[in-house]
Amino acid sequence: MALSIRAFELGDFATNAYVVWDPALGADACWVIDCPYEPEEMIEFIEEQGLRPALCILTHCHCDHVAGLSRMRLRLGPVNILCHRAEKEFNEDPNLNLSAFIPPAVSAPPPDACLNGGEMLELGSHYFRVLHTPGHSPGGITLWCEELGLAFDGDTLFAGSIGRLDFPTSDPDAMRRSLELLMQLPDGTRLLPGHGPETTVGAERRSNPFLRPGAF
Repeated sequence: MALSIRAFELGDFATNAYVVWDPALGADACWVIDCPYEPEEMIEFIEEQGLRPALCILTHCHCDHVAGLSRMRLRLGPVNILCHRAEKEFNEDPNLNLSAFIPPAVSAPPPDACLNGGEMLELGSHYFRVLHTPGHSPGGITLWCEELGLAFDGDTLFAGSIGRLDFPTSDPDAMRRSLELLMQLPDGTRLLPGHGPETTVGAERRSNPFLRPGAF
């Protein structure tokens, strides 16, 4: 049985956040994937559904993906936060999470544990592999469930575009490698990005101009 996924477009940056759970188990455990500015709609949904976040997994730690963490914990309790090790200092540092450049400054709770890439994370009866997909930021990750043909890819690959590469910790060469990695996934893989609509690997392979050689 497929997972249940509820997407939320939150805050002035229209950042996508996701609540994911396995209804087949009849359990209340869920994941929160990213926690943007103005997370109240998502928090209220979690409360109304009687869900209990086991983890909040950050696809990366820019302010528009972490600014709601304190509010989430205030309402829902001590949810464990995970991010990639390369960004373990970002949440608390406005210069690294970029909020120093778009005030007010954000200092969010630090991660409780860090990922390296390659881990398998279990949600109900399903497993997600953590793919390290840097470029937009050094600790960008993609959560890929091969069984379900599903990937949460943060700000790496969007429908018709890619994540910005003009930030202080962006790396175009790393982004090229990350895009090559995502293009190794099956064409039917659903991509649920950090901004914009859902797409598929195949659709982006066919038409995304940033996947052409020399595009950036």
